Amino acid sequence: MATTMTNYAAEREGMVERQLRRRGITEKRILDAFRAVPREAFIGAGYAHLAYGDHPLPIEANQTISQPYIVALMIQAAAIKPGDTVLEVGSGSGYAAAVISRIAARVIGIERQHDLVEVARERLRRLGHDNVEIIEGDGTKGCREHAPFDAILAAASGSHVPRPLVEQLAPRGRIVMPVGEPGWVQELIKVTKNEGGTLVQEGLGEVRFVPLIGEEGWKNAH
Repeated sequence: MATTMTNYAAEREGMVERQLRRRGITEKRILDAFRAVPREAFIGAGYAHLAYGDHPLPIEANQTISQPYIVALMIQAAAIKPGDTVLEVGSGSGYAAAVISRIAARVIGIERQHDLVEVARERLRRLGHDNVEIIEGDGTKGCREHAPFDAILAAASGSHVPRPLVEQLAPRGRIVMPVGEPGWVQELIKVTKNEGGTLVQEGLGEVRFVPLIGEEGWKNAH
C-alpha cells in the first residue's frame, strides 16, 4: 500500500510539472492545490492507474472527469483567490471542487446526477474538504441562497451564459464556461462583471465538454 501511495504521489508531481506548469499554469497556489488532491480518489478504482494522464476519464453515471490541464486553466482564468466564494456548475465526482477548495474560502457545487452527488459528498467528507457543499439540482439556475459568488465555473457547454449565473455574480466576479453546440468543438469563455454591472467577455480557446442541461441549458441533449 505504501508503494502504491508513493507512486501516485510521484505521478501527481509529474502531472503538475508536465501538464500544468510547462503549459503556462504557473501560480503557486494552483499548483499546490493540484499537488494536495489525489485525483485517483475521484475516479473509479479500475481507472486509478490512469489518474494522472492528460485526458478525461470515466466516472459514475456515465459521466467523465475533465483532464487536469483544463481544470487548471479554468481555475487560473477565473482568478480564484483566498477568501472567494465559488460556484461550480456540474461538480461531477467532486475533483475540481476539491482542488478549488484548497484555494477559495468556500465552494458550492451543483450536480444534477443523484449518484454523483452522493459519491462526491462521501469523497469530499472522507478527504476532509469541509469547505465544500454539494447540492443536487439544476446548475443553470445557480444557487441563489449562497450568492453572490466571486467566481463561477461551469463544467458543461451551453448555448449562452445563463442569466441566473450573471445575476448571482458579485461585482468584479468572473464566470468561466464553455459555449457551443453539443458534440462539436466549443469555445471556453471568461465573462467579467464590472462594478456597474456591464459584462466583458474574452475567449480562452477551443474545448470539448458535455452539454449543459437544465432550464437555461440545452433541452434535448443527453
